[in-house]
Amino acid sequence: MEQGDSALTENQPSSEVATFAGGCFWCMVKPFEEWPGIFSVTSGYTGGHVVNPTYEQVCSERTGHYEAVQIRFNPKEFPYSKLLEVYWQQVDPTDAGGQFYDRGPSYRTAIFYHSEEQRLAAEQSKAELAASGRFHRPIVTEILPAAPFYPAEDYHQQYHRKNPGHYQRYRQASGRDAFIDKHW
Repeated sequence: MEQGDSALTENQPSSEVATFAGGCFWCMVKPFEEWPGIFSVTSGYTGGHVVNPTYEQVCSERTGHYEAVQIRFNPKEFPYSKLLEVYWQQVDPTDAGGQFYDRGPSYRTAIFYHSEEQRLAAEQSKAELAASGRFHRPIVTEILPAAPFYPAEDYHQQYHRKNPGHYQRYRQASGRDAFIDKHW
């Protein structure tokens, strides 16, 4: 069986894949990986028209890709609905121009669904968030069909562990942490 296949052997727990774009992918890994039932969180690119893009190509804003994370998880231990809750608490879903310090199309928010069940759950969670009154502007996060996902270069993977000081300074300076504290 090839790595990434959704079919698993009898001895392995069931797994599914979820893909979320929430601005800088460095900031989207840690909030997901610390939960039971999360097997992996991979930084990468999705939603564009260039096959296997590089970071420099995506940053040029000419490939159409989003910076995103792809999460492999056990839905019995950590259901997709809980992933959606974690996701909404990491982003400004009202900002169509990027996220916090990072501006441009590659930093937009989006939920990429891998099944009809994920699409319906994402639509419902978005509607519930919009109705909650938590935000005073419309929720602009798109819900899109999953597209090919390309893992980012190795130096982007687990960035918060490889460069903890820079990661913390970046999160704080970007305004992400202040926004999360204010709204959640």
